[in-house]
Order: sequence, then structure tokens, then C-alpha cells
Amino acid sequence: MSATQSHDTESHEDHHPTARDYVNIALVLALLTALEVSTYFFDFGPIAIPLLIVLMIIKFVMVANFFMHLKFDTKIYKQLLYTGLAFAVVLYTLTLIIFVFERAPSV
Repeated sequence: MSATQSHDTESHEDHHPTARDYVNIALVLALLTALEVSTYFFDFGPIAIPLLIVLMIIKFVMVANFFMHLKFDTKIYKQLLYTGLAFAVVLYTLTLIIFVFERAPSV
């Protein structure tokens, strides 16, 4: 193994979170999940669906970046992640719009 390869390996490993970081991330995800579940018990009104979508995005990015190690990977993987996320948000938004118009009373 050359000096360059060992340096790249060491710098890649230095950037990974510690066990404490993973526990903190898991606690934040649990808190966000509790907030999501609370939308079913409390009336958030018209902000409930946008709130759920924002929480979905935050949780998706956190899980992909830390637990799937994409934060520490090459840019192409990050671009694929965010492209997939953008498609998912568009799909959810279109579905929500269709759902709203389907429930609207006809004139």
C-alpha cells in the first residue's frame, strides 16, 4: 500500500461519526418520528401535510447521510440521493394535489 493510499484511507475513516454520534442521530430521528406520530393525535390543521413532508425529507436526508454513509462518499452518490429525493417530493406533491382536487365538491 502506498503512502497516498494509506493517507486516503485514514482521512476517509477519520470523517466517520463515532458511536455517540450515531446515538445522537438516532435520538433526533426518534424525536422527529414522535412529532410525526403526534400529527395523528392533535389537529395541526392545514399545516399537517406540509409538516409531514418536511419531516420526511429531514429524516430521509439524515438516514441516508449518516447511516448509509453518503455524507462521506463521492459527489455522484450525493447527487443520486438528492435526485431521488426531488422525484419523491414531486410525486408526493402531485399525489396530494390530485387527492385535494378529487375531494373538492363539484360545481
